[in-house]
Amino acid sequence: MSLEEYRKKRRFQDTPEPKDLMDTDNQFRFVIQRHRASHLHYDLRLEMQGVLKSWAVPKGPSMNPKDKRLAVHTEDHPVAYLNFEGVIPKGNYGAGKMSIWDEGHYENLYPKNKLASDYGSGKLKIVFHGKKIQGIFTLVRSSSMNKKDQWLLIKHNDEFATDLDYNAEDFVLESFSTSPDAKLQSLSLKSFVKPMLASPGTKIFNDKNWIYELKYDGYRALANIDSGQVELYSRNGISLNEKFGLIHDELKTIEHSAILDGEIVVLDAQGLPQFNALQNYKSDVTKGNLVYYVFDLLHLNGHDTIGLPLLDRKELLKNLLPDAHHMQYCDHVEGMGITVYEQALAMGMEGVIAKKSKSTYDPNLRSSNWLKFKKNEDTETLICGYTLSKTKSRKFASLILGMVEDGQLIYVGTCGTGFSDKQIDALYHKFQVLKTDTPVFDINEHLKGREPVWMVPKLVCDVRFSEWTPSNIMRHPVFLRLREDKSIVFDGLEHLKSNPEKQKTGSNSEFTLEVDGIKVQITNPDKIYWPEAMLTKYDLLDYYIKMSDHILPYLKDRPESLHRHPSGILGESFYQKDHENLPSWIETATIASKSSEKEINYLLCQNQASLLYMNNLGCIELHPWHSTIYQLDRPDYAIIDLDPSEKNTFEQVIETALAAKSVLDRANIKGYCKTSGASGMHIYIPMGGLYSYEEARDFTKLVCIYINEQLPDLTTLERSLKKRGPKIYLDYLQNRKGQTIASVYSVRPQKNATVSMPLDWSEVKSGLNLADFTIKTVPTRIGNKKDPFKGVLGEGIQMEKAMDRLMDS
Repeated sequence: MSLEEYRKKRRFQDTPEPKDLMDTDNQFRFVIQRHRASHLHYDLRLEMQGVLKSWAVPKGPSMNPKDKRLAVHTEDHPVAYLNFEGVIPKGNYGAGKMSIWDEGHYENLYPKNKLASDYGSGKLKIVFHGKKIQGIFTLVRSSSMNKKDQWLLIKHNDEFATDLDYNAEDFVLESFSTSPDAKLQSLSLKSFVKPMLASPGTKIFNDKNWIYELKYDGYRALANIDSGQVELYSRNGISLNEKFGLIHDELKTIEHSAILDGEIVVLDAQGLPQFNALQNYKSDVTKGNLVYYVFDLLHLNGHDTIGLPLLDRKELLKNLLPDAHHMQYCDHVEGMGITVYEQALAMGMEGVIAKKSKSTYDPNLRSSNWLKFKKNEDTETLICGYTLSKTKSRKFASLILGMVEDGQLIYVGTCGTGFSDKQIDALYHKFQVLKTDTPVFDINEHLKGREPVWMVPKLVCDVRFSEWTPSNIMRHPVFLRLREDKSIVFDGLEHLKSNPEKQKTGSNSEFTLEVDGIKVQITNPDKIYWPEAMLTKYDLLDYYIKMSDHILPYLKDRPESLHRHPSGILGESFYQKDHENLPSWIETATIASKSSEKEINYLLCQNQASLLYMNNLGCIELHPWHSTIYQLDRPDYAIIDLDPSEKNTFEQVIETALAAKSVLDRANIKGYCKTSGASGMHIYIPMGGLYSYEEARDFTKLVCIYINEQLPDLTTLERSLKKRGPKIYLDYLQNRKGQTIASVYSVRPQKNATVSMPLDWSEVKSGLNLADFTIKTVPTRIGNKKDPFKGVLGEGIQMEKAMDRLMDS
């Protein structure tokens, strides 16, 4: 342990940083500092043997276990740095503003281990006790000798973890102060707020400093209200305006600007929430009363209220809400937690939420200031397989369930109730692409002669049970729902792969999936396609099954150029156009090729079965022609591909897209935009099959010239990589017969399985993040929303009039 390197890098007469002194009085303290130097980053520092071991974390820490944050090891710092805030002057090492983002103490997860020894071996498992960072984390050093200073900071999936996108910048204080009274950055009425979450409670209690609310089994929902404009959305930012239009209309009657937090439920005749009715809610069909129970106020008339005590926020809220049928104030009881809890269970409610009466509101955090208590315990489990049913009409008898404990998958019981016939069929359909011939557990004594079918444990479900048995098995578990919005990550999937010897004879690694009466062969569903994100071929198939209704209109009747990645994104890939020996149910189109001097037999993706056939071949992304087989020489749309160089930021791509919209607006053209799924954006112009490819290309070139005139220093029409320099290439040459580009809603062979996502123009603004659109997030984001890209296949532009408008403007 030495401060020699720290001393060498600093001139203490020129910097306010503390001197290089050892200190053993602050053992097991930590600090995380926000450091706006040449590049904004966060510095994590752990006290260890009289110094602070330090790591620079470029993106800041995350409470989401899916995030593996790079942490670059730096020199040791003096313990006095625990309290350092200030500005390091220009000309000094690390020049810039330094503020404390979080602080507290930490402990070794395994107290018997020596911390210094774990640090030396390059793997620390520690428990943080801070204001923002809490629970178990791993700090692990890269195994590469060339990257020995590179570590990863990873959150464990414990009670403090979140499954929401986590950005440390969302929790930055405005001043250097870290006191509880410090004001958070202002909330915006134009963007969604990620709600504060409750931690699981252990035993209900009475406390005069706490209030108690009924726990409703519904959808968490927030509402931004601004000058009569209302945006109602889920905890993940999905719009609920249309689905719950009755609530949306009543929110418009509030004559103030505000941000509300609450729970949407459907109540039966006894006033009890019915979650299944809510899931399938349709205003003209669903029986029961739709109610938005509002329990918190985050903003009122230009002022954030999240820093106020809870009871003050609720008093303001009570006076704010009008009398309404579908919107109600969520009342509470002070101090009498046990009584409220017992009455809630007697009524048939889930339980109660306990909240500290003076607590502030912390967006996007799971806080111990809010606790949830439920009688029948609901929990998340992994579906590890199923047992075969003795009744022919039932596709399976029960689910085999597991949980992750200390990084290991353990058996927790079987569940054979709670399913409708429709749910059994839907689940069985999903199970087929996860079957594995490797047993997940050795549990023959528990199965009592029932025959198991094993699965790669990827699917998460909610179950309700009465209690744990002495052998840690759930008693009377009942299936509640499949949680397609969640995943549980652990290091135990590697051995669950298909047996290559059995694969040759057609075992569970190769099976038939029946789709709309067509049988599709599926092979090796557990093959890892995205190693870093641990996403498999199954995840790809599951995404396209969910999204088939959205994507097929853009594929049908169009020749497909297959881009195959049979070994995943890190393996070799190749393009394929010509096909032989296809299944008889696959439709094709034979097209003469001048360059090949032969006829090419193109595959047509006409239905879900042919889509899954392509996915099974390793087609991660989909490349349809711009024209259909009915008029091959006339495209339905033209495309401007905004292709950034390595030196361009995505913010610059956004700026270019908005410049393109400005040009299209001048021509009175409704353009459509989508992310490329890689680094750029695509802008589509409807052609309606009215023009040739050459005409579409020439018109698109004209539009690109006007864009370039607006942004001459940022954009270029120069195709040569050497000549274009650090500029965004306005590629109009995508508009050629036979040329293809990744389809809308197509997955890309990129990190984290990003998707080429269609956007409303209102979403194309600073802060837009390509990484937000992945195979895990897009199906939830789409939901029942209208397709913003649908007009691309509609009526084409009037090219001559558009050109006249551009030249006259």
